[in-house]
Parts: sequence; C-alpha cells; structure tokens
Amino acid sequence: MKTIKLINLLVAAGLIAFATSCNSGKENEAQIKGTKQAVPVKTMIAKNETITKTIDYTASLIPFKEIYLAPAAPGKIEKIHVEIGDRVSKGQVIATMDRTNLESARLNLANLETNFKRLEILKKTNTISQQKYDEVKTAYDAAKVSYQFLLDNTKLKAPFNGVISGKYFEDGENFSGAPNTRAGKSALVTIVQINKLKALIGISASYFPQIKKGMKANISCDIYPDKAFEGEIYNIYPTIDDATKTFTVEVKINNPDLKLRPGMFTKIQLNLGEGKAILVPTIALIKQTGTNNMYLFVNKNNIAVKQPVVTGRLFDDKTEILKGINKGNEIIITGQNKLKNNAAIVVEK
Repeated sequence: MKTIKLINLLVAAGLIAFATSCNSGKENEAQIKGTKQAVPVKTMIAKNETITKTIDYTASLIPFKEIYLAPAAPGKIEKIHVEIGDRVSKGQVIATMDRTNLESARLNLANLETNFKRLEILKKTNTISQQKYDEVKTAYDAAKVSYQFLLDNTKLKAPFNGVISGKYFEDGENFSGAPNTRAGKSALVTIVQINKLKALIGISASYFPQIKKGMKANISCDIYPDKAFEGEIYNIYPTIDDATKTFTVEVKINNPDLKLRPGMFTKIQLNLGEGKAILVPTIALIKQTGTNNMYLFVNKNNIAVKQPVVTGRLFDDKTEILKGINKGNEIIITGQNKLKNNAAIVVEK
C-alpha cells in the first residue's frame, strides 16, 4: 500500500515538473519573440546650439524713385528733348510746352517790376500813400509767383538723376491732362532712378522689435549667380497688416554699375545676429505622405512616439526645429524609417 502511494507521489511530481518546464519554455519563447519585435535605433539628446539667425524673402526690384512728368495744365507740346533709355541729370530740361502764356506773364511781370521800383523811390520821399504802395507790391509779388509757375510748367525739368523709361507724346501734340499711362496717371514721360533700387518685403509681426533702419541685407539674383549685392533697410512702415500679420519694409540696394534693373526677381536675406536653436540631423525627419508636414520619433521609455514638428532653416546636414520638441528630448536619429507610432525600440550604444 505504501509502495502504491509512493508511486502516485512520484508521478504527480513528474507531471508538475513537466508542466512547469512547458510554461517556462513558453515564457522564454515569448521573451525572445518580444525582443525580436523591438526595433534597434540610435538616439541623441536635443539641445540648444548657437546659430546665426537670418530670415529669407523674395521680391521684385522697383525703382528707388519714379515720377510721371507732366505740366500742371493742358497745352500744346513744343518739344520733348529726350527718348526712352536716355540718362538725364537733375535740372535738365526734359520738355518744353507752348510759351505764349509764359511770354505774357513775363511782360506783365516786367511792367509791374518797373512800376514797383518807381514807387519805392516815391515811398522814400513820402510822396505816395502806404495803401498805393502795398497794392502795387502785392500785384508785383503775385506776378512773380505766376511767372515762376508758368516757367516751371513750360520748361519741365528732371527732379533727379535717372533714366527715361516711358515717352507718351511727340512734338506738336496737345497734352490734355487725361490719364495715359498704365499706372493711371497723366504724363509726357516717365523718369526712374535706378542707380539705387528698392524692394518691398512683408515681414512677420513677430520680428518687429528686431528690425531696425540701417540693418544690412544680402541680395542675390539668379541672373548673376556668382555675384552678391549689398542692401540695407531704408524704411519701416509703422503699421501691421491685420489680415496677414506682417509689416512692410523697404530695402535699398545701391546699383552704381546698373547691373540690376527694375522687375528683376531677387532673394533677400536679413541677418538678425546670433541666437539659440534646436538642431537635429536632417535624416531624422520624415515627411508625412501626401503633405508637406514633417515629423520625427522621440524615445519615451523605449517606446517610439511620433512627434509632428515645424522646421526652420537648414544648417549643412542639420535642420532647425521651431516647434514640436524641447531641449532634453531623446530624438531617434537612425532606424526611424522602420518605426510606427508607439513601437517598441532597443537603443543601441
């Protein structure tokens, strides 16, 4: 009887040992399987790095100054002295209008001047009343203003050094004063200043405190790929556009050799000095399929977490991260292309 009980105990112990062995094998198999599912990756810790802060824009060049030259009143054009493309100097006579009214004004002024000088002599001897003297002086002063006005509008002069960019009438034609240019203005000719040019750019309101007059700008143009041009901020508009949340800045570009011309497309870079930014290897970034959105993976307790980011400028093989990660985050920089959100990972040293 005792022998039978001993045999039963041995059989039971064997079964328990066998079951335990099976369970242990399954657990080991599961552990091995789980290890195989974890993706090996390499990581880095995000940190701030010193960078040169710049902002880039594109813009078309426009003349630094532009004037639609026209007389103040309609009249017959006696002669236009220039052609399109001519360079002109400040004060140079560009066009001459009919001089009939100017000649009448000159004769009237000469007559009043003679009378006034005569009265000045009489005034010194007190042989003329103050009232009479004042009347003639007022008429004389008015005649001088009228003559100068007609002179300025009979001989039209260039207000600055420039180039004739448009001519709209010929000698002997009548100028009516009606709009006759693409800009909706009336003109005999158009003069542009191109030894200096400017570009208008809209800058985000967030940069408003950093933008100052005189700040230097680097200018490049695809037409001259090997040449750099210098510019500077010439004017800052005082208001911010409510719709775009931008403010307008005028960039002046010196152009003494006239290589640049109005209408050319340029790239403008403003240097805002040194600053701090988080940079990650560009290869760590992944583009969301079908969009321009970018993301990367962050290691959180050996789990890869997908993190959308906003990128900035490129610095060699690194990209600036403007938004999405913080200093101290552990960024996955290799193996990320094999990952899905919340995938298990093994960090290789």
